Amino acid sequence: MSLPDELLELAAETAREAGRMLVDKRPADGPDVVQTKSSPTDVVTQMDRSAEALIIERITAARPGDGFLGEEGGTRAGGSGVRWVIDPIDGTVNYLYDLPDWAVSIAAEVDGVAVAGAVEMPRRGETYTAVRGGGALLHTASGARELRVNSRVPLGEALVATGFGYAAERRARQARVLTGVLPAVRDIRRGGSCCVDLCSLAAGRVDAYYERGVQAWDVAAGALIVQEAGGRVEGLGGAPAGPELTIAAGPGTFEALHDVLASLDPLHD
Repeated sequence: MSLPDELLELAAETAREAGRMLVDKRPADGPDVVQTKSSPTDVVTQMDRSAEALIIERITAARPGDGFLGEEGGTRAGGSGVRWVIDPIDGTVNYLYDLPDWAVSIAAEVDGVAVAGAVEMPRRGETYTAVRGGGALLHTASGARELRVNSRVPLGEALVATGFGYAAERRARQARVLTGVLPAVRDIRRGGSCCVDLCSLAAGRVDAYYERGVQAWDVAAGALIVQEAGGRVEGLGGAPAGPELTIAAGPGTFEALHDVLASLDPLHD
């Protein structure tokens, strides 16, 4: 078994365990909010922290020399050349409100390049996986299927997913950008989880995705899944995807959405 395959197996097993814990141990009256970050609506629950601790513990037990980048502070250097990029709950507000669209996201990087990724969606009963150069799969109780993005969808017929930041000023700017995008596309979907949106793109459930403000842990696994399903994940003008802007879509659709966004100056907050 190759190193990326080994890393994927560990990522998928760990994501599934964390997902089960998050479902089974979620308090009946909802998890406690223990911290806010960029705004009062940008919350961290005790379950975010518990899930991140579980993920780091399981991976460290198997690979003690690896590094970590975690959303909730579980970050440390390693000496193996492998770094795990983890989001214990992507879509924490959905989880807080007991909405189904949240996920556990785990990616493994080798020398700074993502080579394996797993996204676990416990409430949907779905696990998405990818290995660089090896394709992307959706695993459900009925088996696994290969993922392919929708390609060459005219922008006017494209269903486009997006998300919004937490700061009021950024939300206001994103709303203005949205008024420029909406007339150019079939419709917009806002689900509340970056990695769920990216996996939906890989599965052909939406045709494109864009968002400003996403972080490495939001996109590390999902971007690899989209790329291995035949899609593009970039910023403006060929820049890497990142906090300034992330655009993802299949060939043909990507270029059209990119040009609309470039004309709307989405980077000006």
